[in-house]
Amino acid sequence: MEKVPMTTGGFEALREELRRRQQEERPRIITAIAEARAHGDLSENAEYHSAKEAQSLNEGRIAELEDLTARAEVIDVTKLSGDRVKFGATVKLVDEDTEEEKVYQIVGEQEADVKKGRISISSPIARALIGKSEGDTVEVAAPGGARSYEVLQISWA
Repeated sequence: MEKVPMTTGGFEALREELRRRQQEERPRIITAIAEARAHGDLSENAEYHSAKEAQSLNEGRIAELEDLTARAEVIDVTKLSGDRVKFGATVKLVDEDTEEEKVYQIVGEQEADVKKGRISISSPIARALIGKSEGDTVEVAAPGGARSYEVLQISWA
């Protein structure tokens, strides 16, 4: 069974989503199915089919969340340190072409959110950064063409 790396915060967010889907969504959907069933003919009952589809999607996500939480390798970023980029590091970069500074934290795939500055460990930029130190330059093959970044700072949040 392949472990899935994630931060403590990411793991807690998955557990909360799982709890919400099991304890709030599941009963709500069951009630909606029962109400739609009471309307009679199921073959032409849009409410029933919609509720059954919602149930299918919810149960699929519950199974996915149970799998992810079972395979989670929770890494407490606050206990990490070092002068090289690795999982959990917060890295301050400067784009050598535009001089624009960016800050990213390298996290697990399930918790990645570029808008919040959290990039997946499997993303091209994270893979290029792993093992680098402050002052190093990395080349990243991005969809818009190759980009060059300099590592300005590595920190552990």
